[in-house]
Amino acid sequence: MGLLTLAFFTSCNNDQSYADRLNDERNAVNAYLVDHRVEMSVPADSVFEVGPDAPFYRLDPDGNIYMQVLDAGDRATDKAKVGEPIYFRYSRYNLATWYADGILSLTSGNENTMDAVSCTFNYSDFTLPSSSQWGYGLQYPLKYLGVECEVNLVVRSQFGFTSEISYVTPFLYHVRYYHSQI
Repeated sequence: MGLLTLAFFTSCNNDQSYADRLNDERNAVNAYLVDHRVEMSVPADSVFEVGPDAPFYRLDPDGNIYMQVLDAGDRATDKAKVGEPIYFRYSRYNLATWYADGILSLTSGNENTMDAVSCTFNYSDFTLPSSSQWGYGLQYPLKYLGVECEVNLVVRSQFGFTSEISYVTPFLYHVRYYHSQI
């Protein structure tokens, strides 16, 4: 009888509605951002404060993406062109797990290993599965920064990896972007 009761309570706890999961996602993002400075919009002149103490800038009106600029690259001479292949290296941290247990641990990425597969997308071309799989969030910084930039991003699920949207999990990304070396 005890095992049956435990199984019942376990299944009830995992049986959240989509609205509940969205609420949990919002709470996790807000809890993470409360420990940082946040600007509610992009600077009018697109000149961002840069560095590890820079604020997170809200990039979209609904608060799905927040960006902290660590290195802005050279936007004046190195702006991404539509369809251009962009390579990137990243580390990704699950903010829902951090919110639940207070531990910000690496969940995926290729940033810290040179033998990992290169990640790439064609900038602003979401017709290609190789580009759309990464979601809109990872491409957003290149709208404002030079290609050779480095950022931290807080990305809500609907702007993250397309294969994971239904999990409703926000992530913190550390991303560095590059041109093709070919």
